[in-house]
Amino acid sequence: MSRLPRPDLAGAPQHIVQRGNNRMLCFIDDEDRHRYLQCLSDAMKRHRCDLHAYVLMSNHTHLLVTPGAAGAVSRMMQMFGRNYVASFNARHGRTGTLWEGRYKSCLVDSEEYLLICYRYIELNPVRAWMIDDPAIYPWSSYKANCSGQPAGLLTPHPTYTALGIDASSRGVAYRKLIAEKLSDELLAEIRGYLQQQKVLGTDRFRKRVEAELNRFTAIRPAHRPRKS
Repeated sequence: MSRLPRPDLAGAPQHIVQRGNNRMLCFIDDEDRHRYLQCLSDAMKRHRCDLHAYVLMSNHTHLLVTPGAAGAVSRMMQMFGRNYVASFNARHGRTGTLWEGRYKSCLVDSEEYLLICYRYIELNPVRAWMIDDPAIYPWSSYKANCSGQPAGLLTPHPTYTALGIDASSRGVAYRKLIAEKLSDELLAEIRGYLQQQKVLGTDRFRKRVEAELNRFTAIRPAHRPRKS
């Protein structure tokens, strides 16, 4: 049975996770990390995708991306994933795959959940007990976003820029958001929708996506209900 295509709409943000095969490292050193971001930048420009937040962990990455057209994210991931693996294998004298199958992604409601996904992504190193301050971690978008004026790889989403009238006020508002703890329930919800590649958002947002894509968008229970 063929797999359903991922939910995909032009202009709708997507939360993406890409994992190393069999939990292997995706990066050996900082040169690998720089190369990954360069391959990502080249592919984003080629396929008209905007990056809002990211984090590079040891064996997986998270990206928050808005495509300019349906299918653009898939083409972007194919291009830069292939280019990065070729570079990684050449540098480290290896062959074969690096990634664990297809990347996972879910659509994100820009009104209600987008900034939550910003926080979820940039706080990954904190939840992993690597650091206690996201500003210390050099391989995420936090430093740029907390400044209120993202640059380089990043394109601010309108929901983010609405945090303040200028860079200073946006930075203050964003740092306050980051300081708010994400509940265990919210973390589980994000992971569930990402794992099942559904649509993270309000009922209104999901109904709109269902109408456009003609498919079910909510997650299904992890276990079947018990028989009475």
